[in-house]
Amino acid sequence: MKKTFLAVIAAAFLISCGDGEKKEADKQPAAEKSETKADDLSSNPDYEKGLALIAKSDCLTCHKVDEAVTGPAYRDVANKYAGTSDTVVSYLAKKIISGGKGNWGEMYMTPHPAVSQEDAEAMVKYILLLKK
Repeated sequence: MKKTFLAVIAAAFLISCGDGEKKEADKQPAAEKSETKADDLSSNPDYEKGLALIAKSDCLTCHKVDEAVTGPAYRDVANKYAGTSDTVVSYLAKKIISGGKGNWGEMYMTPHPAVSQEDAEAMVKYILLLKK
């Protein structure tokens, strides 16, 4: 009887120790979880479509993800407009199509009238996903 009781206690102890490891993994800090989520944008349809459109355009001549070239870095744009209303997508898409200056200094952004509103919005959605 004592051996059975000790065996049950030992089993319960081992089970509780095993669950503790699993729970510790589940207690991953929120920042690490969000970084993992943010790093895995490749499965996001907005990311994929926008990236493809930008890759086949001339945008990368003046913009890079993390480096300001002639225009601002995409990440800087994303950070500037993070948390703004949903109308920012339409606004920025129109800026891609019509061009302009003044938002990022005196450098003029070349208009892209051949880009459709839908494609420009897809590009903006991609850019906004790059915020940190």
